[in-house]
Amino acid sequence: MLKKHATLSETRARFAWDIPQYYNIGVDICDKHADVNPDKCAIIDIGNNGLATEYSFGTLRDQSNRLANALAQTNLAGDRIAVLLPQCFETAVAHIASAKMGCISIPLFTLFGPDALAHRLKDSGAKTVITDAIGATILHKMRDALPDLALILCIDGPMEGAEDFHVACAAQSPDFTPIKTKADDPAILIYTSGTTGAPKGALHAHRVLLGHLPGVEMSHDFFPQPGDKIWTPADWAWIGGLIDVLMPALHHGVPVVACRFRKFTAQAAFDLIRTHNIQNAFLPPTALKLMRLDTPDTPVPMRSVASGGETLGKELIAWGQQVFGTTINEFYGQTECNMIVSSCAALAPAEPGVMGFGVPGHVVDVVNENTASLCVTDEEGSIAVRAPDPVMFLEYWNNPTATADKFITIDGADWLLTGDKGCKTPSGRIRFIGRDDDIISSGGYRIGPAEIEDCLLTHSAVQLAGVVGRPDPIRGSVVAAYIQLAAGHVGSDALADDIASHVKTKLAAYEFPRVVRFIDDMPMTTTGKIIRADLRKRAEKEATNER
Repeated sequence: MLKKHATLSETRARFAWDIPQYYNIGVDICDKHADVNPDKCAIIDIGNNGLATEYSFGTLRDQSNRLANALAQTNLAGDRIAVLLPQCFETAVAHIASAKMGCISIPLFTLFGPDALAHRLKDSGAKTVITDAIGATILHKMRDALPDLALILCIDGPMEGAEDFHVACAAQSPDFTPIKTKADDPAILIYTSGTTGAPKGALHAHRVLLGHLPGVEMSHDFFPQPGDKIWTPADWAWIGGLIDVLMPALHHGVPVVACRFRKFTAQAAFDLIRTHNIQNAFLPPTALKLMRLDTPDTPVPMRSVASGGETLGKELIAWGQQVFGTTINEFYGQTECNMIVSSCAALAPAEPGVMGFGVPGHVVDVVNENTASLCVTDEEGSIAVRAPDPVMFLEYWNNPTATADKFITIDGADWLLTGDKGCKTPSGRIRFIGRDDDIISSGGYRIGPAEIEDCLLTHSAVQLAGVVGRPDPIRGSVVAAYIQLAAGHVGSDALADDIASHVKTKLAAYEFPRVVRFIDDMPMTTTGKIIRADLRKRAEKEATNER
């Protein structure tokens, strides 16, 4: 979609969207290739044993058609189908089948605990969940609390309360006629991190993939090129893994490597890239920092590396040039409106500490919310995107008030507020300054404090809980919980460990507080809201004193 011209300004000026009236993600990323070259490699699935299995577009089409036929007995167009799986062939099959059925797929992270899963499944009213043995076990225990859930399919075979995914597919025909969906019809429901309350479902249309393409292509120096093969350690349950990597690559017919590390290590990542001749990768900043700590003796050449989630420093970009032989391109976006800013070394040298330019096709600016006006160069304001935009979400699921609050009108035009602060630089790039909300960026994950605080309050020893990010040299930030204990409880290392484990078990492993501090009085406003700014100052001071 994005064509390279001599300069960025010319590339932007000569870009035009091509969004058809009718468009289906499943057909686009699967059937269009299978119909022309069914033997073309689509996914290289690396099992836990390290063995690689290649799946063609023809196999992907046939299996997704079989699944669509199996699911059609329970699900109708518009129904929600949840996908609780790691990076694997079946994950792609599930999303493609859902799209071809005209249903709405819900990517769910395998590290979610029962509370996190319950909220998303109840809120969405999902009728089907496709999962593995671990997920099926968790879901079976909470089945009574999910009245809308009618079917669980398990890729590891039949389980109590779950049917065998592969048996269900094998019984069906490999022929299926996809629903003729419009580009604006809903296709994917991705839940946010829950920055100001419970996680909200961002509902995206089929066009969201087309909206992502310019940003993906720009951040990978005009992807695709001959010989490209892409991988990311980011889970396909997140927008960064699903719609920044998997779906754009399949759209272009580029092979995707699926690899689910039990534990990410630099050595394992470098070995994977070398072994499978991976040419392109989305590597979150934390992954890059860990890899830098274990730099290989010889370079690991790649054609393109993209990163997003936090700003990269001058040293990390220089390290990337030395090790990968390419400049790491930084990009920016969020669940509601992703891949809207990016650097592109193929067009302009990197400017360390600055995210990049507005991607062609997206009007990105910095606005003053108080005066409803655009900011001038170097003036701090709110990063915003002008609507309409193909990559922009349709709405928050069942939450019209939150949807309306996401937008501001300036001179008759609607702008989506990202919730982040930034400024325009003299070069025309966007500089990220900080979160306008209280989100914690840790290890590439965007973590909302509200959900963690709610979970902490279910522990018998906790009276009040405030959660903030504490600076960390590797992860960017780690979750820090400040606890005011209930009467009769005394703070101790053992109690801190128990409270942290409580969150790890109930929510997700990456959300548990790595730092737990007991305080006598919680800083609060007169209306009873926790003053997280005070807690952040305390966390920053503690981190500084411990260096």
